[in-house]
Amino acid sequence: MMRYSLRKLGTAIRNAAFVITVAGVAAGCATLPEDPLDRADVLAANDPFEPANRMVFAINEAVDFVLLRPAAALYRDFMPDPGKELVFNFVRHITLPLTIVNDVAQGEWDRAEIAAKRLFVNSIAGFGGVVDAATGLGLPHHKEDFGQTLASYQVVPGPYIVLPLIGPSSTRHAFGRIVDVGLDPLTYLLAKAPVEATLGVRAVSIVDQRYRLLGPLDDLKRNSLDYYAAVRSLYRQRRTYEIRNLGDEATPQSTATVFNTSFHREG
Repeated sequence: MMRYSLRKLGTAIRNAAFVITVAGVAAGCATLPEDPLDRADVLAANDPFEPANRMVFAINEAVDFVLLRPAAALYRDFMPDPGKELVFNFVRHITLPLTIVNDVAQGEWDRAEIAAKRLFVNSIAGFGGVVDAATGLGLPHHKEDFGQTLASYQVVPGPYIVLPLIGPSSTRHAFGRIVDVGLDPLTYLLAKAPVEATLGVRAVSIVDQRYRLLGPLDDLKRNSLDYYAAVRSLYRQRRTYEIRNLGDEATPQSTATVFNTSFHREG
C-alpha cells in the first residue's frame, strides 16, 4: 500500500513537472524580443519578464524600506542575543514537517529520517524547538521545499520572476510555494489556532529572516552597479546551493557564503 501511494505521488509529480516545464518554456518564448542581440541577452539572463519584474522589485524594495528593514533593525538592536538564538531555532524547527514530506517525495529516506528524529528530539528536549538539542546528537538541520522536489524530477526552473511581497522566484519555485502550503502540516495546525497566533508565527519568521540578511543585502546594494541583477544572481546561486543539498542553507554563515559567491560572479 505504501509503495502504491508513493508510486502515485511520483506519477503526480512527473505530470506536474511536465505541465510546469511546458508552461515555463512557452511563457519565456512568448515574450522574447525580435532583435537578435536583445534576444541573446534575455536568454542568457532567463528573465523575459524583466520590465515587469523590475517594477515589482521596486515595489518590494519600497515595502522593505518602510516596513521590513526597520523592523529587522529594531529586532537586531533590542532583542538580546540569547533571544535571537531561541527565535532562530524555533523558525527552523517549524519547517521540519514540510521538509520531511519533501524528503519522502524525493526518495531521500536517510534525510527524511534525520529530519523526523530532529523534529522529535527538539520538540521534547528542545522545549518545542526553541533549543537545538538535536545537532549535538548528530542530527543536523536541513530544509526542503516542493520547488526542490520538482528539481529532483528534472523540472526546468523556467523564467525568473519577482513575486509581490515575496521576491525572487522562478515558475518552478512559485508553483512549489503554492503546493507547499497544502503539503505543510503546519498549515493545518495554524488553521485551528487563533488568528493572532498564526500572524505572530509568520511575523516572527519574516523578521528573523530579514534580520539575518541585513548585512549581506546592505553590502550587495552598496557594491552593485545594478542591484536588481545582483539579487537575481544571488537568488539563483542560493537555489542551486539548496537544490544540491550543499549543507545547511538556513544558517547565517551559509547565507553569507552564497552571497559572497554570487557577488563575485556577478561582477
